[in-house]
Amino acid sequence: MILDPLQAYLGGGMDMNRANEARDMTKKLGALAEKYKCAIILIGHMNKASGNKAAYRGMGSIDFYAVARSVLLVGRIEGEPELRAIVQIKNNLAAFGHSKAFRLSEKGFEWIGDYEITADEVLGGIAPKANKQEKAIALLRELAEDHNMIPSNEAVELAKEEDISKRTLEIAKNELGIKARRINNTWYWILKENE
Repeated sequence: MILDPLQAYLGGGMDMNRANEARDMTKKLGALAEKYKCAIILIGHMNKASGNKAAYRGMGSIDFYAVARSVLLVGRIEGEPELRAIVQIKNNLAAFGHSKAFRLSEKGFEWIGDYEITADEVLGGIAPKANKQEKAIALLRELAEDHNMIPSNEAVELAKEEDISKRTLEIAKNELGIKARRINNTWYWILKENE
């Protein structure tokens, strides 16, 4: 069940800023989810208070945040008018997910996938430091100018020096279609085929 926005379903007699009233409502929603074996998604808007942590930026009582098992923040990416980021700011069920991005344009919705951005960057309207995936792609292209292949552990170390994670480098490698090959017990990334 999706309540979008949450404020529209509260009724006129409830003050969502009062913790006891918010707690009462979240208990009722929890009972409903239990009875019908469903997930409940609450969609809310952020308040204008800048500088606060994401948990305190939701409109109404902190109890809405506290009772949730997972909280996702969706917001604009500074300097990219069509891009939006999804950043997980709470997760009681599993490891935190990686931030994702999508594009909304005249053409419609386009899923971008993994995107290096933090909740603070989304909330603060701060342009993310150069997208790590783009940096990883640029690094691999630069390496391909001088090398046909490179030991995979060397590529990972070079990326680490540029503050690019192994996972982000692997995503860039796959995006560029770079294959791995084992030669004499060492894994190499084939940056370009011999010409």
